[in-house]
Amino acid sequence: MNRSILYIVVFIAGFCNARGQSTSDTIRLTLQQVVEMAKNKSIASKQASTVKETKYWEWRTYTSNYKPQLSLSGTLPGYSKTFNQVVQPNGTIQFQPIHYDNSSLNLSFSQTIEQTGGTVYGTTQLQRFTDFDRNNVLYNGVPFGIGLSQPLFQYNSLKWDRKIEPLKYNESKQAYTENMENIAITANGFFFDLLLAQVNLQIAETNLDNTKKIMLIADEKLELGKISKNEILQLQLEQLTSQKSVGIAKRDMEIAMLNLRAYTGLGDADKIALLLPGETINMQVSSEQVLKEAYANRSDAIAFVRRIAEAKRDVAQARSTSRLNATLTAQLGYSNSAPTVPKVYQSLQNQQLLQVGFAIPVLDWGRSKAKVKTAEANMQLTEYEVEQDKQLFTQQIVTQVTLFDMMRDQVMLTAKTDSIATEKYEIAKSRYVLGNLSVTDLSIAFQEKDQAKRDYIAALRDFWGAYYQLRYLSLYDFENNTKIIYQ
Repeated sequence: MNRSILYIVVFIAGFCNARGQSTSDTIRLTLQQVVEMAKNKSIASKQASTVKETKYWEWRTYTSNYKPQLSLSGTLPGYSKTFNQVVQPNGTIQFQPIHYDNSSLNLSFSQTIEQTGGTVYGTTQLQRFTDFDRNNVLYNGVPFGIGLSQPLFQYNSLKWDRKIEPLKYNESKQAYTENMENIAITANGFFFDLLLAQVNLQIAETNLDNTKKIMLIADEKLELGKISKNEILQLQLEQLTSQKSVGIAKRDMEIAMLNLRAYTGLGDADKIALLLPGETINMQVSSEQVLKEAYANRSDAIAFVRRIAEAKRDVAQARSTSRLNATLTAQLGYSNSAPTVPKVYQSLQNQQLLQVGFAIPVLDWGRSKAKVKTAEANMQLTEYEVEQDKQLFTQQIVTQVTLFDMMRDQVMLTAKTDSIATEKYEIAKSRYVLGNLSVTDLSIAFQEKDQAKRDYIAALRDFWGAYYQLRYLSLYDFENNTKIIYQ
């Protein structure tokens, strides 16, 4: 198995030397390095970071709804010069010229009440009216006022947002970690695409070289009458096939290299030679452990809770529209009107406001009831869907743990098969040179060696793909026994 690994590394190194590239022109990368490059430089990682930042600012917007708000509003200036219609005592209309400036400032403070959904506010106002036609100035102000706006029997969005928005924010943070781990899965695929392409090229070039050498020996045997013309033709066919395989392998390698560069953000100044990853990982996993970490870390687990909460919120909102809705507005303060600003704040007059607005559905032909029943049905459907998604979630994890164990065993088997096939080919080649093996048997050994090598790379690909898939499904590093967190 170790000899098999050495054989492939030598293949890759030989390929780089055969291409006439110096060490300074070639960058040698491990799987872990490619994965880290993809996480740091790929477009996918930048997109994930942008989505994460967007969700953060949405969270900040939500939290600001529960904090005091201070705002300044006004109209400066409020100049107007025009004609307005004025109704006369006899019912006719005359258009009178007006020329004035009506400016105002309003400084207000507000604080929402989460438990009730109401708002407490304070205000101070100042208004200046200038009549240019009559050369008259008048000030009106509310030096201080405090009020309450309280919905009655209505849907309280503040209360439900307090339940749902933290879930959404935590879900977005876990989704960012999942996106980064998903990048590792994709990078793993591009890595093995290029690795297999490089190995295929080295195999094709080695096979072509071996075929040429065997052709020289076969030509000598033909002159001595030890082989038939048919075997020569077979070897010539093998040589043409090998030449074609070299061309195809070069094309595939260039495509795979371009794909890897594009995804990882690697510049095109250097050539890439990939180092074969290991066959084993120092970690043991069980379905129970992976499930435990998945429910603790995955965004899907948070989404299960959020979806139920949102369904309950929709029911509460539908029910609130089917009954009495009222809003209580109350305000206490002081106001005054005077020709100068200082006098506005003297001899203040009480200002009081109390009103209750309400709406009661009397006849809506069952629309309110239908909305409530629809929301309740949707909530029940959501509960069923969440339960089904939980089962699929569990099944996916159990299946992946089983696949990981199977892939680990498969790597060992294919490594051993590769070693045996390589040794078998060397023996077949020696026997053919000695003349006690047919060209057909040599060709079979030839194909078995190449296929065993490709099967070994494919098994490594599946094994490491299963490894990164486990990390993605659990957001847990089982090698170091730590939770995976990206800041």
